[in-house]
Amino acid sequence: MSTELLQLRNEIDEIDQSILSLIAKRLDLVTKVGEIKSRQGIPIYDRKRETEMLAKRREEAEKIGVSPLLIEDILRRLMRESYLSEHEKGFKKVYTGQGSIVIIGGNGQMGRLFARLFTLSGYRVNVLGSKTMHKAAEVVADAAAVIVTVPINKTIDIISSLPPLPKNTILTDFTSIKAKPLQAMLDNHQGPVVGLHPMFGPDVPNLAKQIIAYCDGRYPDEYQWLIEQMRIWGANLYQIDAKQHDKCMSFIQALRHFTSFSFGVNLQREKADLEQLISLSSPIYRLELMMVGRLFAQDPELYADIIMASDDNIELIKHYYERFGKMVELIEQRDKEKFIQNFNEVTDWFGDYAKRFILESQTLLKLANDNRE
Repeated sequence: MSTELLQLRNEIDEIDQSILSLIAKRLDLVTKVGEIKSRQGIPIYDRKRETEMLAKRREEAEKIGVSPLLIEDILRRLMRESYLSEHEKGFKKVYTGQGSIVIIGGNGQMGRLFARLFTLSGYRVNVLGSKTMHKAAEVVADAAAVIVTVPINKTIDIISSLPPLPKNTILTDFTSIKAKPLQAMLDNHQGPVVGLHPMFGPDVPNLAKQIIAYCDGRYPDEYQWLIEQMRIWGANLYQIDAKQHDKCMSFIQALRHFTSFSFGVNLQREKADLEQLISLSSPIYRLELMMVGRLFAQDPELYADIIMASDDNIELIKHYYERFGKMVELIEQRDKEKFIQNFNEVTDWFGDYAKRFILESQTLLKLANDNRE
């Protein structure tokens, strides 16, 4: 190795050590920020602050000849680490009463996640599972909120079998369908009711930027503290009508999971060599393959329940099947003109979203490529 090259590498190592020291200093400051946020009840995620800070850093980077994208990538990764640090410091407790949080299904992964968050916020959490439901009347007697987070096929039965709740107790559920569970809660409890749907899995490190959909039920003023508590955890709360929510979920969950399921079945039936597919795949195909593989690493009963949760889901999948068949006929006929016509019609329908999705996906593709062994 030449002396010139060795000297340059040594200088790079020194700079890297300086960068590490600065990162450690930044994380220390973030810890102090987290402590202040915890005391004052400020959400760990501040969209306005993040957007303004990134825009300023990008501008500053461009002025000194550094790629704005590089700086944004670095800062976003640091911010993800910052959210982890803030998450561990606990949160302000919004509710000022004395009641407990009762989580039915609290031994499941999602139940454990929220039990931990409520505990970090200073709430007393009681968990009910299949072996302890006989104690439900005693446990819910002083509940500030009762959360039902059980499999879809058991949700309505559990709601219907609940003992009478105190009139001010919030009754809610985490089910991925909302209309029927919401109605069941309204029928079985005369107090405040709200339908919630965490739009993420239980393996998230924190709730920063995660979406929780909520559907108003009864007495919204009385459950606003619960909504606000989740905002403090960093979640984005999205209000939506229950029926509209379920229609969206037919596309986001049922149809998407079904297509991944079908694609996986086809790969297995065709005896595809996964190792070769991974070795040869572009970043975009690698991501698609990862999403299919992710599905099959989880509970099959859960996905069967999601896909088969409603007649509307099945009807939507049948429509997809019919259109898929027509597209197969189109390529069988080698009708390139018709293919392009269909392609352009969908492009027009996507409008500006198509360009937006290209830009958003570039970061994901870079990460997929960076993580390739």
